Parts: sequence; C-alpha cells; structure tokens
Amino acid sequence: MQASSPGVTVVALLADPDAPTEIAKRMSRTLPARLADRSGQGRRFDIEVISEPFTSGTEDPPTLMRRIMDRGSAENWDIVVALTDLPLHSHGRRLVAHMSHEHGLALLSLPSLGGFRLQTRARLAVEEAVLDLSGPQPTASGRPARRQMLPESVDRRPTPVHPRRVGEEESPDLRYAISGPRGYLRVLFGMVRANRPWRLVPGLSKGLAAALATGAVATLDSTVWSLATSLSTPRLVVATVGSVGLMIGWLIVDANLWHRTGEGSPEARQRTALYNTSTVVTVSIGVLVCYVGLMVINFVWGLFILNDQVFASMTRNPLNATDYWTLSWFVASTATVGGALGSGLESDEAIRAAAYSKREQERRHMLQDEHDG
Repeated sequence: MQASSPGVTVVALLADPDAPTEIAKRMSRTLPARLADRSGQGRRFDIEVISEPFTSGTEDPPTLMRRIMDRGSAENWDIVVALTDLPLHSHGRRLVAHMSHEHGLALLSLPSLGGFRLQTRARLAVEEAVLDLSGPQPTASGRPARRQMLPESVDRRPTPVHPRRVGEEESPDLRYAISGPRGYLRVLFGMVRANRPWRLVPGLSKGLAAALATGAVATLDSTVWSLATSLSTPRLVVATVGSVGLMIGWLIVDANLWHRTGEGSPEARQRTALYNTSTVVTVSIGVLVCYVGLMVINFVWGLFILNDQVFASMTRNPLNATDYWTLSWFVASTATVGGALGSGLESDEAIRAAAYSKREQERRHMLQDEHDG
C-alpha cells in the first residue's frame, strides 16, 4: 500500500462489529493528534473506522491476515490495524498481535489486553503498532528496525509479551504472544469483558420475570418469614451458593454453553478449557449481578409491604432492620431458583445472545456446525 499523499498517513481501523467498533470509534477522536505528536516528523495521520465482521467463519490468524490484506489492497490506505474481540492462538501460544511490515498490516486481539482499562490499553497498542509500521522498514537481514512494542505501552511495566519471527509460509513478519499464568488470566478476563456479563440479566427476560414473581410472593409468606429469622448466617450462605450454583449450571446445561472439542491435540484442549472457563465466569458474574439485584428489590418491596405487628405475631420476633436484610437475602435465594426454572422457557439462542459477544456467538456456531458435520 502506497502513501496517499506526502506527509499524510491514512490509517484504517478495521474493527469487528459491537465492542471492537465502539473502541475504535472512541480512540479515533484522539489518535490523529497523539500520533502526530509522537511521530515527531511533521507527519499528519488521517483515521478511518470501518466496521466489518472480518473474522466471520474463522479464527485462524494467517487466514485473517490474508483477509485484511485483500481488504486493504482495494482501498487507499497506508496502514490497516484490525481489531477483534476473539482470542487468537498460534502453535499453542496466546497472541496479542500479528504484524506485517511489508504490507502495513496489524491484527490486534483485544482479549489479550485484559479486562481492565481496555480502552486505554487498546489505544496505546494501536499507537505503537501504527508508529512501528510507519517507521523504518525491515533491514536487509530481514529483522525490522522496530520500536519498543506492547510490553511497556500496554501495562506501563514489563510483561511476558514476546516478539517472534514467523515462517515464510505465513504473511506476518512479527507476532506478539503472552504466556504463563498471568497471560492466561489476562486473556480470560479479556474474553469475559468482551462477553459483557452484565447483559445477562436483561437478556433473560423470562427467567428474570419468574425470579421477580417468586420473590414478590415469597416476601408475603409467613412461613418464609419464620424460616428466614431462624436461619443462621452459614445456612444463608449455603442457600446462596446452592441457588446461584443451580442457576449457573442450569443455564450452561440447558443452553448447551459447554463446548466439547473433537480434536485430541493439547492445543485444542487448552483452547476448549479457556473457552469453557470464560463461559463459567461470564455466567457466574451475570447470575451474581442478578442475585444482588433481587436482594435490593426484595428489600425495598419488604419495606413497603411488611407490617411489623403481623410479622411479630407470626414469628414471635419484632421486625427490625436485620430482619429486613435477612428476609431479602433468603428470598433472593428462593427467587434465584425460580429464575432458573423460568429461564428454561428461554430459547438457546436468546441465552447465547445474552451470554456472549456477537463474534463469540458466531465462533461457537461455527464450531457446533463442524462438530455436527
């Protein structure tokens, strides 16, 4: 790709729909000024954001790089930085970025940047990639005269991110990978953030309606009053763990969220374990958010509906602030079980849409089709 005009570098941010596109649009507001300031060469940068599902149907990095290359060759772009919320793997390693200096391309996996300060980390990583690709080209020895890439710019401290040469059969000339427990946790948290677990609550409308109805009725039941006031804190904790665990297990099993691989390679098993762990964490966070919400709603409902004289006559204990919280706590556990039963009325597609990002839904559909085939 050739420069569109002297002194101007056109940078395309090719982003998957949903979260990557949102991140790309936000960073595009400040990127031109930041890149011009950091380049220090009087160069101007024009940023274009293109939202396309370029990862549709594959998660193979070389295939994705060829797609990006084909897409960039049809446009007047100098540099293309592609953003995806899919985790990328190559030869058993979790990848942060693939780069091709020859073609001015970079592929960035957002989950590898972690689950915290993602916008800032993504912007810094894109800045480093653009400045690296717009800088000196690879030397005669074949090794790029490159800048300090992701380690310090992403975390502001050294991290296990390693540049590695790529074989001649692959298009990138550099790739950055993370390894070890810290790298695993970073990718895991990044995947969970990409799934946006807080969307699980409004996404399960039937389950939420069943939980709210169960909680409203249980708050009026004198038997529930007696049980709540007689239960010790450890038993209330057991009720919480049991009800939340039941809800998590029911959602995963009923909607077939647990992925099984037909491949026997260690790399495939590692990927499957990572995907399933992200599923459990995503659903767990969503259910816990729902549980806390039910506690608050039941507490407010109890403040309006409970009568202290009736409560005292049925439980032989005066109604106080502790009883409100204890009752709302116990009712939240009961309502969560009702919500688990109500979620059975949701379609599998609705649960997946609530639990996963768009790219993750497509990836799982693709894997399911390959498994069925």
